[in-house]
Amino acid sequence: MKHLLYILLLAAAPAWANTDAPAPRPVVSEVVDLRRGDATGYVGTVTARIEADLGFPLLGTIAARPVDQGDLVAAGDMLARLDPEDMEADLRAAEAGIIVAEAQLRSARDARDRAQALVARDVDSESRLEDAERTLAGAEAQMEQARAALAQARDRLKDTTLTAPHEGVITKVYAEPGATISAGEPVLHLAATDRLEVEIDVTERDLARLSPGTPFEVSLIAQPDLTARATLDRIDPEADRSTRTRRVHLALDTPPGGFRLGALVGVRPARDAASGVSLPYTAVLSPDSTPAVWVVDRTTDTVARRAVTLGARLGAQVQITDGLAPGEEVVLKGIHSLKDGQRVGPQVQP
Repeated sequence: MKHLLYILLLAAAPAWANTDAPAPRPVVSEVVDLRRGDATGYVGTVTARIEADLGFPLLGTIAARPVDQGDLVAAGDMLARLDPEDMEADLRAAEAGIIVAEAQLRSARDARDRAQALVARDVDSESRLEDAERTLAGAEAQMEQARAALAQARDRLKDTTLTAPHEGVITKVYAEPGATISAGEPVLHLAATDRLEVEIDVTERDLARLSPGTPFEVSLIAQPDLTARATLDRIDPEADRSTRTRRVHLALDTPPGGFRLGALVGVRPARDAASGVSLPYTAVLSPDSTPAVWVVDRTTDTVARRAVTLGARLGAQVQITDGLAPGEEVVLKGIHSLKDGQRVGPQVQP
């Protein structure tokens, strides 16, 4: 009876149990997904493409500041003005210096002309003429110096008025009228309103699916029916140290008036966005020569080496621009211990 039971157990065992060959090992793999990213959404903030702190290039006391936080300004509008008393005094001194230099220059020219006439008649010596010419050269140099001082005084007086370099909105005010500020100290913050963008934070895995020019659909969270189009303009070169995400800047294309600075928006890749796929860089064989990956054929449970074309590398991820089709299973780990045609076990999620 025992012998009969043993024979039945052997008949019911799988084929590989009758050999010494080990069972095919499971593989850590991932099914390639070339989704367009419609289900991936982000929350971003409307910001200005150009913004800067503005101040005076010289020391002074603020006499007037006709604008306040939230005011819209046009290019050339006066934003603030320093007390011009000291600069006006410098300008008057420079103008007086011009008058003195002109008188000295005329006197030096007359003396040189007289010396030339006397030398021509052999009445005076050559040395006297040389002295007159040196005096004239010094007077001409003083004249140039006086002109430079006048131009500098005019520029300094002009610098007492702070004007808007471009159209925008005042987002911050740092100093009030009556305050004494040093050169370069910010007085207010101006954000341009003619070029708006949206900032979102994206993981490196999602970023590997994107490229400059990728279109997005943007909608206001407070008013979802108010939408706009945007395109990926640039990506910050460094990841955030705490979140390890990248800041992505999307250029808004003629947004509606409701898209104000600081507004929260929902962002999704547009339906017509180009598809893309990324894999961990460690899943690629010979990335520096002929890149390839191991693709699993589940009809036979075997692996095959497949050449691929790599795109941009972002952190631990790399874009695959060619060589893979939707739904294919790619081995992620243990790639250097596989052989072409080798049987593998079930999939293990990474």
